[in-house]
Amino acid sequence: MAADFHRPTRFPPGMFESYIGSEDPAELSRAAHDTAAAVLSRVREDPDPEIVDRLVRYTDEHGIDAIAELWSQSPAKTLPGALWRIYLLRTLIRQDAESVAYAFRRGSEVSTTIDQVVAGAATPTGPAEVRELADRILRGLFTGDFAVALDRASSFCRVASAGFTSLADDADAADAVHEHRPRELTRRALRLAELADELAACARLWRRESLD
Repeated sequence: MAADFHRPTRFPPGMFESYIGSEDPAELSRAAHDTAAAVLSRVREDPDPEIVDRLVRYTDEHGIDAIAELWSQSPAKTLPGALWRIYLLRTLIRQDAESVAYAFRRGSEVSTTIDQVVAGAATPTGPAEVRELADRILRGLFTGDFAVALDRASSFCRVASAGFTSLADDADAADAVHEHRPRELTRRALRLAELADELAACARLWRRESLD
């Protein structure tokens, strides 16, 4: 259950490194759940700003693969699966903040929902704003309402997905020569839509204390 994490007495100094390297699927699954629960419960119990900063920026120093080896194979509707998807979203944003910001702005224009409000991106939304939002969402997992952070991430993905879909339609109509462009934009839209659904499902499970 979301409220029943084991509470370690101190933060693991090596974080994820000591778990990496096993090839036993059962052991990897156990490690994924154990590390996700331990990291989250430890930081939420005592949200030391220095530790939170380290966690937010962990992939900047060690790369997304350091977390992927543990959490990327976890089912979407689990705690390690949720954490993986938030880190993945942050990485995708930081790798191409300009395109993602443009898609978010377009999505805000074409969307008929309140998702852009829920996401909470500053306006006008540029590369710096989406990078800052990604950090705030990840920080919110550790220091704020976990479900709200997941909902914000889900809404962000939904708006950006709508934006990429709209841009794909424009590209398809305007440039038949570069056929790969609409396909690439559509692929990004579909992946973000999938992420949005997965994160929203995790938020619902967390509120029912069923995300484990």
